[in-house]
Amino acid sequence: MNFHKKALRHLSKNDKAMAGIIRQLKLKPLAPAKNHFQSLVVSIINQQLSGKAADTITRRFVGLFGKGFPRPEAILKLSYAKLRTAGLSFSKISYIKNISQAVKNREIDFKKLKIATDEEIIQSLTKLKGIGRWTAEMFLIFSLARPDVFSKGDLGLRNAVKKLYKIDALKHHKKIDALQNLWKPHRSLASRHLWASLEL
Repeated sequence: MNFHKKALRHLSKNDKAMAGIIRQLKLKPLAPAKNHFQSLVVSIINQQLSGKAADTITRRFVGLFGKGFPRPEAILKLSYAKLRTAGLSFSKISYIKNISQAVKNREIDFKKLKIATDEEIIQSLTKLKGIGRWTAEMFLIFSLARPDVFSKGDLGLRNAVKKLYKIDALKHHKKIDALQNLWKPHRSLASRHLWASLEL
């Protein structure tokens, strides 16, 4: 049995409510992203935006550079005014340029990040302006495909937990911790099912 199937079985066995979601959804396993810089920039664009709005702005952003996702050097060369035409706020442009400069200067080494612990990665990334814990956690799940990440600060997850378990994540920390213990060590897959459950 492969890792994904084992994770699904673990979640279904430990949590009846989660088992119900799993039966309705057919989520495929995540593979690590090939371009970690791209993942980080897209995470910045996604901050505080709906999926559709974020996708539109990302498409416009990439379109400013021609074919393929731009390299850090190309982003640094483009003016704020030009980047604003994609629909990015001044603060997000500042964050993206800051990350681009950090990658160019080798302050971020993605090869080293890949072998670091989850918490070490969070600590490393949150030193950069514009990257908070949420963005670092999304990077862990969707770029590095780390299996055991749950973002307490994510609005979608809080809404899904409230809908499915009738628990207010902001008020009942112990109940949320108890739920997470049911899902460990597959909290990333549990999170993906919770996000997807909002569409059911």
